[in-house]
Amino acid sequence: IVTGVQTCALPISGMSVSEKVKCIEGNDKRLSISRQCELLQLPRSSYYRPRSSPAKGADNQGLMRLIDEEFLKHPFYGSRKMTAYLNRKGIAVNRKRIQRLMRLMGLASVAPKPNTSRQRKGHKVYPYLLKKMSITEPDQVWCSDITYIRLAHGFVYLTAVMDWASRYVLSWEVSVTMDDDFCVNALKSALRKHQTPEIFNTDQGAQYTGKAFTGTLKTHGVQISMDGKGRCMDNIFIERLWRSVKYEKIFLEEFETVPELLSGLKDYFKFYNFERPHQSLVGNTPAEIYWGREVARKAA
Repeated sequence: IVTGVQTCALPISGMSVSEKVKCIEGNDKRLSISRQCELLQLPRSSYYRPRSSPAKGADNQGLMRLIDEEFLKHPFYGSRKMTAYLNRKGIAVNRKRIQRLMRLMGLASVAPKPNTSRQRKGHKVYPYLLKKMSITEPDQVWCSDITYIRLAHGFVYLTAVMDWASRYVLSWEVSVTMDDDFCVNALKSALRKHQTPEIFNTDQGAQYTGKAFTGTLKTHGVQISMDGKGRCMDNIFIERLWRSVKYEKIFLEEFETVPELLSGLKDYFKFYNFERPHQSLVGNTPAEIYWGREVARKAA
């Protein structure tokens, strides 16, 4: 949302009143305060109301950072355990607020429970095809997932397409919403640049069960595989990628803007593919396994 000269990266649905007020430029001559309030879905009375001193506890951005870091360590934490964790740290928050923020971030406990992954009505869910399968060759199986990336004043979502056998990141995209467009774009980009895989594995999220995503796979003759409900281990390699991206890049550099993030991710994925050795790959890089050692060295 852009109001006056201020740009607010956080989606309106996830913004508190105080965050919306900060987005309003009182001296802007192009948009009146009334119009800015309307764009932000903020009552004018809330803008003009005197501000009290900040309440004790973290704001939404601070909370989302803590939730993000703790969820990487304990992906089985739901809103109840996450609330208890934050309360033990001395942060007075209720479960309802944590539920709202975790939904906004696209985070859900991986612990099996009823109705963990509710698919969008009308979307078909496909079976998991990788059980007991030996995956040893590049382009045999690809996988994809979405993660939340925090910025200094907001957040975005990141998706990547990865080759299962080599851990090579084939393509990636960033979006400010959870719509399926950026997932489809990442898939199409990977298909343009690389050989078509035999199988493509994802979770049961609406971005992957929609006709745009599954239709693209069917057009290219790719078999579709989907994780079981609450089974993060079914797509474990890309879950490990998110941990590496965040601990080795995002948490260290505190990106301010989306362009800065895009530049940083471009550098990181080049490093990840061509320079970062993997213990599971016997010290080779993903590019050396995917392309072959000599080709990878020339490309690097």
